[in-house]
Amino acid sequence: MTRNAFFFLVVCSFLTAPLLGQRANPNALRYEDYVYQPNIRSVQFYVEGLVLSYPVLDLNGGSTLLLAFDDLDGDVKNYYYRFIHCDMNWKPSDISEMEYLDGFSEERIFDYQFSSKTVSSYTHYTLQLPNNSMRWKLSGNYLLAVYPEGNASLPAITRRFVVADPKVQISSQFVRPNQVNKIRTHQEIDFTVNHEKFLIRNPQQEIKAVILQNGRWDQAITGVTPLFFRANQLVFDYQDVVVFPGGKEFRQLDLRSLRSRLPQVASVDSYRDRIEVSLQSERSRGTQPYLEYNDINGKFVIETQDQNNPLAANYAQVLFSLSVDAPFYDDDLYVVGAFSDWQLKKEFQMAYNNAVNAYVLKTPLKQGFYDYAYAMSPRNAEKKAVNLSPLEGDWFETENDYTLLIYYRPFGGRYDQVIGMAQINSRGQ
Repeated sequence: MTRNAFFFLVVCSFLTAPLLGQRANPNALRYEDYVYQPNIRSVQFYVEGLVLSYPVLDLNGGSTLLLAFDDLDGDVKNYYYRFIHCDMNWKPSDISEMEYLDGFSEERIFDYQFSSKTVSSYTHYTLQLPNNSMRWKLSGNYLLAVYPEGNASLPAITRRFVVADPKVQISSQFVRPNQVNKIRTHQEIDFTVNHEKFLIRNPQQEIKAVILQNGRWDQAITGVTPLFFRANQLVFDYQDVVVFPGGKEFRQLDLRSLRSRLPQVASVDSYRDRIEVSLQSERSRGTQPYLEYNDINGKFVIETQDQNNPLAANYAQVLFSLSVDAPFYDDDLYVVGAFSDWQLKKEFQMAYNNAVNAYVLKTPLKQGFYDYAYAMSPRNAEKKAVNLSPLEGDWFETENDYTLLIYYRPFGGRYDQVIGMAQINSRGQ
């Protein structure tokens, strides 16, 4: 088989996999952040040098993205990667690879290292994008897909990222929600797009805005059109449209050291083949008053203070416990955060333990610092969604990050450009 023929088969497998349906193929490619294989852990994707950043960058800004992940099998696998240009709704764009891609259609991940003196072995992989083998030429939404050699139909990781080509400026402000019942629990954003140097002929048809809170695509507000126009300005000044629940500052877990017991940790037990960490039992904060403290808005950082070598970071089996007065018969509980891709995964689902009157979960986490929250979801819901409000509560003063993206598709255009991007904070930080 020629190299071009192989590339063609790979492209076909990627673009047709979603059409098979998740029931037919649970490993079908998802156009979202997802980890498909149980041996893959601790996936991070951010602007290089800014570990707490979101994967959004300037087309011509010179910044790079860094993907890092562990393979718990501890051996060497040949992982390959590619990326796919998507429209505003995360469907494949109607353009060819040659139009958005400069370089090879796929390439191998060459950078990997083995863990050092850890209780359990793993292989740590890193990938920088763009690189000499592959770079993007257009702005827009992109999906990064990682898969084992020769098996493009069995992905290991997918990650969303956004490339912006700034042609407009965005100014924004936080306002009090119009609905009385949201004034003390929600955050509303008004914003204006200034396009003095960029001609937009039909803003209502050609411009759409997407707004993210704390980098979460699962609750993004999408497809927002300008409310009205004035000279070189598009005004997004809606009532009760760009509104998010404020949440509360995230719960925090410091696992950077397994030698010293921190306040949240009840016990650390080391065995020949594993480390077990039990956390102090917690309770719902849904009706508790707001408490201000610094968090990292749901993200996590991999770090060890026990060794100077980052490859010496251990994995520990961490036991979470949420005490309740009685079990929830119609709802399921989960531990969520960036480490779970903000998804309700079986591996992070809690189970009720009658012996301790609490929901518990034991899951492996790598040494580091984690923000997390407890989520509830109706058991029989047709489509489950992450809902933090019942167990965590909402407060309008909570500090949150917001990302504003402006998409542009002119009449006759075949893909969605990102012509504006702004990162703002609810406290102006």
